[in-house]
Amino acid sequence: MLNPFFQQGSTSEQNLVQDLINEQLRMYGVEVHYLPRKYMNEKTIIREVVQSIFNDSYPLEAYVDNFEGYADNPTLLTKFGIEQTNEVNLVISRERWETYIQPLLKNESNVKLTTRPKEGDLVYFPLGDRLFEIKYVEHEKPFYQLRKNYVYTLKCELFRYEDEVIDTGVAEIDDNLTGDNADGTSEDGLSTLLGSSQTLTLVGTGATATAVVGYTTDGAIRLINISNRGGGYKNIPTIGVSSAPAGGVTGILTATMISGINVCNLNISDNLKSVQQIVITNPGLGYTLAPTVQVSGSGGSGAAGTAFIGDNTIGIVTITSGGSGYTTAPTVTVSAPSAGVGTTATVEAVVSAAGTISHLHIVNAGAGYTTNPTISIGDPSLDNSGNFKFNEIVTGSITGVKGRVRTWNATTNILEVANVSGMFSIGENITGGTSGAVHALRVVSEDPPEDGFADNVNIESAADDILDFSEQNPFGIP
Repeated sequence: MLNPFFQQGSTSEQNLVQDLINEQLRMYGVEVHYLPRKYMNEKTIIREVVQSIFNDSYPLEAYVDNFEGYADNPTLLTKFGIEQTNEVNLVISRERWETYIQPLLKNESNVKLTTRPKEGDLVYFPLGDRLFEIKYVEHEKPFYQLRKNYVYTLKCELFRYEDEVIDTGVAEIDDNLTGDNADGTSEDGLSTLLGSSQTLTLVGTGATATAVVGYTTDGAIRLINISNRGGGYKNIPTIGVSSAPAGGVTGILTATMISGINVCNLNISDNLKSVQQIVITNPGLGYTLAPTVQVSGSGGSGAAGTAFIGDNTIGIVTITSGGSGYTTAPTVTVSAPSAGVGTTATVEAVVSAAGTISHLHIVNAGAGYTTNPTISIGDPSLDNSGNFKFNEIVTGSITGVKGRVRTWNATTNILEVANVSGMFSIGENITGGTSGAVHALRVVSEDPPEDGFADNVNIESAADDILDFSEQNPFGIP
């Protein structure tokens, strides 16, 4: 039987051991920050956490159990990217956890476990200026000395960022993921920003486009009226126009589809598979009678238009400078005929994916011009300024959509955001909540940029050749 003169399970003896351990941790430990994981969005079926936040940090003394430094786990290059698996074991006081951190967490509704440190929480390790994720919590070593346990051993691995929101208010923690580099890379040059995101191509320094236009006194195509929009087109149809008489120049016409679509695939509704307008690329000259217009090709039918000719109309519009920074088509203005009698020409601009004016379409060539008219193109958004900061919240001026900044490249004007609340709208201003940076949005992409290591397509293609999807359940179909 046990010694009756020594009470192994007495509270006084247990408290003595706990006090000695606490004193040792304060003397030989290091102050870390404990970051509890809070669940913001969770799948209901398999309980998968799709979004979490770290917005609290608790200073806590811990003993580093790795007396030879980080565990010897090298940097690995895998099919899924570069992995750094540095590990560290930290010993913390059980009493300090129960009296200091647990009371602060027990009322948090989005914290799943408050009675002990839990796997998935983060620890900021100041000696290496790194964030570690808790992979396993050992709570029974040493094993019930005096019938009680006194410490937790946290087995941690270098944290891999995957769209978590980190906003503790402590600068050295919140900025830790970037390694003080604005492009989202750590000090060793490796990207720490993993996971899916939206990529926004913003407008940089804008420049107004310019163009010149002449006029022609010979018969030219002045206007095209749509008499039938047709339907069923798979792509933009070809617009044919009868040839000009000898000595003249045949005009060139192009079609635009409803809503400006380029491909009328099966996912496009039938009412979008018709011609919206026929615009004039080259008005030609020398026509004495209105040419015929024919719409052909691309699988559709029915579309037709009527051409009108006139004298003293504007000729070919030539872009002298495509400008930059355009998110939407600007207003194009043509001066009125100098004689004051006639019809002012109307022209519309087409913006390329690069944010420049690619070409100008003549909607109405006008009439009554006796001198070359002037043409002016509206300014792009010229109020872009500032640089976005990592992890700050950005907001769309029109949609009100919010997202967290992951990377910002001031050279290419590409902003990568995560935790997006909706879909941004092209043309609206994106404003940084902390930096105050404002840039107009030009292109939105929901697909993350190529990181140089992802090989998902090849993996999926190889799997399709391995798995036999024709196999059926031998026990019957449920």
